[in-house]
Amino acid sequence: MERFFNMDNKFFSFMSRVADLVILNLLCVVCCLPIITAGASITAMFYVTLKMARDEESYILRSFFKSFKENFKQATIINIIMLLAAVMLYIDLTISRNIEGTLGTVMVFVFMVILLLYLMLFTYIYPVLAKFYNTIRNTFTNAFLMSIRHLPYTFLMIVISVLPLAVFFIPNAQIQSTIIMLLVLLGFSTVAYINSRFLVKIFDNYIPKEEDEEQETAGELPDSGSSSL
Repeated sequence: MERFFNMDNKFFSFMSRVADLVILNLLCVVCCLPIITAGASITAMFYVTLKMARDEESYILRSFFKSFKENFKQATIINIIMLLAAVMLYIDLTISRNIEGTLGTVMVFVFMVILLLYLMLFTYIYPVLAKFYNTIRNTFTNAFLMSIRHLPYTFLMIVISVLPLAVFFIPNAQIQSTIIMLLVLLGFSTVAYINSRFLVKIFDNYIPKEEDEEQETAGELPDSGSSSL
């Protein structure tokens, strides 16, 4: 009984992590509502989950808003670029589907490939921004090169990210509403945390071993032309 009430046991550790993810998820959702701030919010969420994945001590609120403030300018520009690209891709796919014949089929295929490349980039762009100091151009370049170099991890993380959408195909309305409620509470942060478990392994390839802890959390990736990528 004494072991059960020990705050260091697995049950309390698990519940503490769940509570942290709920808080982080609500922070991310609220800060994403203005849309223009979504990039900074997602970046801040990954900043926290990357620390969680390494079991580094951090205060959720303080760490979130620290990253939100420091990366706001770059994250907002990246967010606008990604939003515009998503809108253009949606329009192109819609037009392609309305074109009959072989041409329409080919165009749909081409834009579906572009959509896959977009998802690959989206999976990495905000975590890379959260982890490394760099220019916007190099952030895009390094995120895309990472997604190609670590393709198995990339596809796995994409599947994990889109898996919650399966809730909309559940025929039972009661079960569906319950799962949606859980996703609202901790869906985004949980996905980010799971993906961060893979991302820390990937990022370790680009962090010099001799760097101290402070430099590790704010290191700079090699230039895009470097052989390390």
